[in-house]
Amino acid sequence: MKVVVIGSSGRVGARLVRNLRQDDLRVFEASRGTGVDTTTGTGLDRALDGADVVVDVSNALPGDGSALRFFETSSSNLLGAARRAGVRHHIVLSVVGTDGLLASEYFRAKKLQEEMAASSGIPFTILRSTQFFELISDLVQNGTAREIRVAPALVQPIAAEDLADAITDVVANGPLDATIEIAGPDRLRLDEVAAEIATAHEDGRSVVTDVHARYFGVKLGAASLLPGPDARIATLRFEDWLRDSLQPLRILSPVN
Repeated sequence: MKVVVIGSSGRVGARLVRNLRQDDLRVFEASRGTGVDTTTGTGLDRALDGADVVVDVSNALPGDGSALRFFETSSSNLLGAARRAGVRHHIVLSVVGTDGLLASEYFRAKKLQEEMAASSGIPFTILRSTQFFELISDLVQNGTAREIRVAPALVQPIAAEDLADAITDVVANGPLDATIEIAGPDRLRLDEVAAEIATAHEDGRSVVTDVHARYFGVKLGAASLLPGPDARIATLRFEDWLRDSLQPLRILSPVN
């Protein structure tokens, strides 16, 4: 089986490539570094030649319509190449809560990406994930020189490693022609997770709880980022991820 990974150089993509190779699958790492550009279509036909599965874990930064332009153009080019190549399974990584966050240009772009995959005529699986710990760590690096404003929304964050494992399972099990969800095991508050990560990074700024703080340009409700009851639950807890990747510190108690 040949699997093409779009966005193979990212946190999730790199882990996914490693997993697939450990399973003795043929993997093409599609990125600009390997001569593939989904926004122009350059290299796509070559990359997808003989491909059975395409996994799209690419991403775009929000702002000024750039995410919408990226996902619409990239998906159109990718799906066209996949149809020409006779791809049998198209997998898209998306975000839990997308339907309720469409006031954000970024989440409208992710919804469009999902809709294009589902209507393409190619067997598909859309895997919506909660925020991964590493993304929240990036969020902490933003903010002003003195403070980091974060909403107190509930989250069930997941490790990028667990997310890559879940995508590996989707590759092995075949298309569902449906949307599924995956989440971490613990329900926590986003602002408290951010505060713990800031402490671990010895960041001198304070994390300020702000119900009006924006997340990808949208205001969050308490449950905006939570998965549904049928979500697959991963295993690695925040405390263990933090201990392994940063340093030992005080542990958060899950919110019941």
